[in-house]
Amino acid sequence: MRLLLDTQLLLWAGEEPERLSAAALKLMEAEGNDLFFSAASMWEVAIKASLKRQDFEIDPQEFHRQLLANDYIELPVTAAQAVTLRRLLPRHKDPFDRMLLAQAIHENLTLVTADKVLGSYDGPVIRV
Repeated sequence: MRLLLDTQLLLWAGEEPERLSAAALKLMEAEGNDLFFSAASMWEVAIKASLKRQDFEIDPQEFHRQLLANDYIELPVTAAQAVTLRRLLPRHKDPFDRMLLAQAIHENLTLVTADKVLGSYDGPVIRV
């Protein structure tokens, strides 16, 4: 399965793995699953780290290196993916999360999230 992890799960995996649910760990550790991270997640981390948010106390450059070193596949943001945003109901206000869902839809990935609102969308989303 091709899985796109949301920013929160990526941060938990790297910084606080004890916060990951058993379901999230099972998906992330399953042989044959490809784990993707979005450039939109890196953008979110860089912005929020620069604002000194306590929940984003991480070096974005080191975080990026760690993801690549752990065989995560980087997914760029494209205009075609952004256009997919038009199809999404305005249920979720976070632009980064909405972009992740649009990417998952456009790239035939399954978005994995712990976010209740994001997990409530129809489509390729698994809430863990």
